[in-house]
Amino acid sequence: MSSTPAEVGRPLARRFFARPTVELARSLLGVRLMRRAAGGLSVGRIVETEAYVGPEDRASHARAGRTARTAPMFGQVGHAYVYLVYGMHYCLNVVGYHDAESGAVLIRAVEPLEGIEAMRTRRARPLEAAARLCAGPARLCRAFAVDRRFDGHDLTIGQELWLAEAAAPLAEAVRSGRRIGVDYAGEGWADRPWRFWLAGNPSVSR
Repeated sequence: MSSTPAEVGRPLARRFFARPTVELARSLLGVRLMRRAAGGLSVGRIVETEAYVGPEDRASHARAGRTARTAPMFGQVGHAYVYLVYGMHYCLNVVGYHDAESGAVLIRAVEPLEGIEAMRTRRARPLEAAARLCAGPARLCRAFAVDRRFDGHDLTIGQELWLAEAAAPLAEAVRSGRRIGVDYAGEGWADRPWRFWLAGNPSVSR
């Protein structure tokens, strides 16, 4: 008998995502990413995030306004925004904002908890240390079989891909710093400390 989402991790309610995007980025640390696919259930603990707010954020895709690509960022909170970078790597974002026009949080790294062998298979890294399988946005998308099919996916319904509450309170300290790879945003935006991670966790990206 297969487990239901409630048994393996009840999806977070939509109201969880209806908060300022920067606050959401910090609150997602420790939350579990759940993926049910052909290889079984994969579970990871979010250990690193980055916040990207509305059109005023020069580092955000929303700076161009609502387009066919960015529409999920302006849509209902609790949905996924998945895009392709360098024509080859997918990135998973969670839409969330409050009293704003748009916003999304990039899931930068996840600590694998369950389904580790399936993650190794998907990444074609049979000898990879478990802690490093999802240590970066492209790595985690490959390990969790996340691609553009999930762009706009509702993360609150517990089907295929969803987020569940943390299994335990955070034991690590939370650190913050500037976002990665956004120097093009210029002074005042490139240096905003909107990246959050769990100090000392081996799954944080390098």
